[in-house]
Amino acid sequence: RVARLYAPAVHGLALATFLGWLIIAAAEWQTALLNAVAVLIVTCPCALGLAVPMVQVIAAGRLLRRGIFLKSATALERLADVNMVVFDKTGTLTLGKLRLLPGAASEHDVRRAASLAAASRHPLARALSAAAPDAVVADGVEEIAGQGLRATIDGEEWRLGNRTWCGVADAEADSAPDPELWLQGGGAALCFRFADELRPDAIEILAALKERGIALALLSGDHKAAVGDVARRLGIDQWQAECSPADKAARLAELAGAGRKVLMVGDGLNDAPALAAAHVSASPASAAEVSQMAADAVFQGARLQPVIELLDVAERADRLVKQNFAFAFCYNAVTVPLAMLGFVTPLIAAAAMSCSSLLVIANALRLSRAAGRASA
Repeated sequence: RVARLYAPAVHGLALATFLGWLIIAAAEWQTALLNAVAVLIVTCPCALGLAVPMVQVIAAGRLLRRGIFLKSATALERLADVNMVVFDKTGTLTLGKLRLLPGAASEHDVRRAASLAAASRHPLARALSAAAPDAVVADGVEEIAGQGLRATIDGEEWRLGNRTWCGVADAEADSAPDPELWLQGGGAALCFRFADELRPDAIEILAALKERGIALALLSGDHKAAVGDVARRLGIDQWQAECSPADKAARLAELAGAGRKVLMVGDGLNDAPALAAAHVSASPASAAEVSQMAADAVFQGARLQPVIELLDVAERADRLVKQNFAFAFCYNAVTVPLAMLGFVTPLIAAAAMSCSSLLVIANALRLSRAAGRASA
């Protein structure tokens, strides 16, 4: 945007310098041309051209060293505007390394459920599959995002998923806060419950986000008891349970309409539409492939610290870009009039232009040095 105005302005100033010296100062055309060339050289937009990409390259390198991969060229700019973070629950706020808890289900029931679960990469489905590793994957399993799995076995439809998908009324199920899957088919519905743990720094990171004045929300497809329990433990006031992918996307649209610049952090198949709909999005490396494709950034590890790192680097990068622009314009505001008045030769102009580029690069490198101090 700046370049569209900068280029014609610079050439206009050079032409004005040439004509001014030729007509007003009655100088020889060689002198007029020399001063016009000096204007062109001193205004060579190297500093201006380096102001943004130099900062972005250094910021992307810093994040990569921290295990965070930026997938979008505009992610840093959008991250700098974030005033709200919306999280998914399972696999995002929690580790997603679930284990099946003992229950009323028989070994045969577990194997039947595992034959459906083996067709999905959802954390709950993977945990159920791990409980019966020798189960054979059922044929024709269909996965409905945000709902569950279904397949026709021996002429009868079987479903594995949330309680609504399996036709279980809330009155029929207890309010235990553990994540759950229900199996429906061939009789009464069976409930499988799982143990999951919060990410080790989840409480600390969410508290840090609150201190920065960033609003928090939790959107999950899990049942109310499980989502409410995690929200309470993490101090999240805004939460919504039993969300379908469309529900999540609709909620993000509502937040955007209310002026919220949302960073969506999610990992599941049902998070992909929300990740795409958010102002900017991030996903853990353990996420489903479709979620990683939809996200603007992907981070590794079992901690949520990369969320803070993303926001910190984006804020510093935005500040450095603005400083570089300010320096580039101040430099031109001082040197261009001097060149137009004939006080700057082409040689001096070339030296000044090179120094301005070096200063912009040095300013951008402060972001990398800050990263080194943080690592130390």
